[in-house]
Amino acid sequence: MKLRVSAVQYHLHTINSFEEFAAQVTHYVHNAAEYKTDFVLFPEFLTTQLMSISYNNESQTIGDLPKYTERYYELFTSLAKETGMHLIGGTHVIEREGRLYNVAHLFYPDGRIGEQAKLHLTPTEVEDWKLTPGESIQIFETSKGKIAMLTCYDIEFPEVVRMVRGMGADVIFCPSCTDDRHGFNRVRYTAHARTIENQVYVVTTGTVGSLPTVDFMRSNFGQAAVITPNDIPFPQNGILIEGEINNDMIITADLDLALLYEVRQHGSVTTWRDRRFDLYPDLSVEKTTTALEKKVFEINLPNNPITV
Repeated sequence: MKLRVSAVQYHLHTINSFEEFAAQVTHYVHNAAEYKTDFVLFPEFLTTQLMSISYNNESQTIGDLPKYTERYYELFTSLAKETGMHLIGGTHVIEREGRLYNVAHLFYPDGRIGEQAKLHLTPTEVEDWKLTPGESIQIFETSKGKIAMLTCYDIEFPEVVRMVRGMGADVIFCPSCTDDRHGFNRVRYTAHARTIENQVYVVTTGTVGSLPTVDFMRSNFGQAAVITPNDIPFPQNGILIEGEINNDMIITADLDLALLYEVRQHGSVTTWRDRRFDLYPDLSVEKTTTALEKKVFEINLPNNPITV
């Protein structure tokens, strides 16, 4: 199976209304639609741009973002239906039972919404923004195969990617937000490692630009990329395509899932198949979901909780 993916290097700048945010998002989605793409990835903390809107000369905080949730849902749902594409709307901070979660959202063309809370939080997210980590992990069935959404810091933990690969995910979408080259490289280098370890594709992107009035979003260092395993059917450097660092732009590439299946069985190396469970535990779903299988993280649509 083949699928086309696009990733947006979203330019953050001060805006005056939700309508300005909606117009910018719509521009990128319509741009991707012209390339007849199947999936469009937006970066982490996409909606922090809404915090730059000033009401009565008062600044907004991270705790104000949940009030935009319904309009965020309506915007991306309508665009997914209009274009027939799967839209990964970056991440948006939502509130559940008095707690704030940083959640990646998958908007299906039929109106469904899938949600995956970020599992590993940075010190800033915990100490300054008082966010709560997610408590479960899942993959998402689509007409183009099984995918997972792991946000930024999550990709730096190999155990999590082992789990979603064990569940059947072939493509990992990684929305990210980093403020300097150090943070960017941590995400980028570990994304390459995850493609080699698990023989999957990783599609990643980050925010660019700046929000001068929003704490912790004053600088951004970002670049979109589609990363592959390092084997003969793929580019030698494992980069199928990448954007120009810190530019406002969108990248698009075609993924061939058959190539993943081929290298898992007959590649120069077969890292997924050659794991040594006689020496170390199986970190894929068969061994790791037992402790999680009864947990329910209710951040999905009403009356439709996500379970592991």
